[in-house]
Amino acid sequence: MPAFKTIDDINAPAARRILVRVDLNVPVADGKVTDKTRIERVAPTILELAGKGAKVILLAHFGRPKGEPVADMSLSLIVPAVSEVLGTKIHFASDCIGPDAEKAIASMKDGEILLLENTRFHKGEEKNDAEFTEALAKNGDIYVNDAFSAAHRAHASTEGLAHHLPAYAGRTMQAELEALEKGLGAPVRPTVAIVGGAKVSTKIDLLQNLVKKVDALVIGGGMANTFLAAKGINVGKSLCEHDLAETAKAIMAEAESAGCAIVLPVDGVVAREFKANAANETVAVDAIPADAMMLDVGPKSVEAVSEWIGKASTLVWNGPFGAFEIEPFDAATVAAAKFAAAQTKAGKLVSVAGGGDTVAALNHAGVADDFTYVSTAGGAFLEWMEGKELPGVAVLSKTA
Repeated sequence: MPAFKTIDDINAPAARRILVRVDLNVPVADGKVTDKTRIERVAPTILELAGKGAKVILLAHFGRPKGEPVADMSLSLIVPAVSEVLGTKIHFASDCIGPDAEKAIASMKDGEILLLENTRFHKGEEKNDAEFTEALAKNGDIYVNDAFSAAHRAHASTEGLAHHLPAYAGRTMQAELEALEKGLGAPVRPTVAIVGGAKVSTKIDLLQNLVKKVDALVIGGGMANTFLAAKGINVGKSLCEHDLAETAKAIMAEAESAGCAIVLPVDGVVAREFKANAANETVAVDAIPADAMMLDVGPKSVEAVSEWIGKASTLVWNGPFGAFEIEPFDAATVAAAKFAAAQTKAGKLVSVAGGGDTVAALNHAGVADDFTYVSTAGGAFLEWMEGKELPGVAVLSKTA
């Protein structure tokens, strides 16, 4: 990963107008923010810059308004939650460009924080339109990107601005990039990756990239059934993409030639119904009843996974082992997560995890805070794991 500029490199931030791209795309119900995690993640950057006397101007999107103002996607709804998390007053402008934004910025005092209206209320945002980008750039002297979660999009506020203003990574972006570098960029070996989830079809690029970079690839969730079926194992009524058998075989062949071990379940917890506390039994994967489906991997599989984690110096995790949302089919994910957390706390493992279901699963296991780093970035995290260049990151390179 190329070296990138951080806010440590900003010379004399006091009194300067700093445009900070943040992720405030938070869940809202009945007009109130129900999860402030993303606000909490960007708070350090905002408060540090404001504390140094900068005029901090926040850029963000909220929902998918498709280039038109939509009342229930106005960032004005988020202001109370941002103010609460930051512990200070947040000013708001009813547009992100034009007279309303300019007037609000002109009235700012050093150290104050202003949130501009949803950038996606303008079609030029997602198109990375030159005219719109220039209008945004007029609002600031410096650009800071602290929204890794949007870095896989080449939008005006995530990529375009860096071509118009001196550009830097915020603290959250910096932490994410440093963690990802430890995870796959330049990891301490042995490196183990856990990839779960429902379908192989959504993670083909990911699997093909990982087998060339890790020492062992553990496959769980519904994805594992597709690999088992490709090996000629009858998986009963389990979720399985039988049409991807050749793809699974090709990935296994790539792994073998790259010296990467593919770790598949050897036993599983099966049931006839997909519901909490459904009647279930644990069987070997080659003994799954024709009328049953595997909803979690079994204890012997967890033992094998834990053995690999125990040998690893670096772990990258994306996706659960089973239907962790319903008991008792959360057991394998919880057990493996707790073991990885214990290894991390003991200083034996660098553990990096990400993806919506993964974050939810680690929170469910009560160990999210014990991993080295847990990314809330979703699509950007997945594209990074796939080995793709992220436009919002590439533009921050010191050589860009």
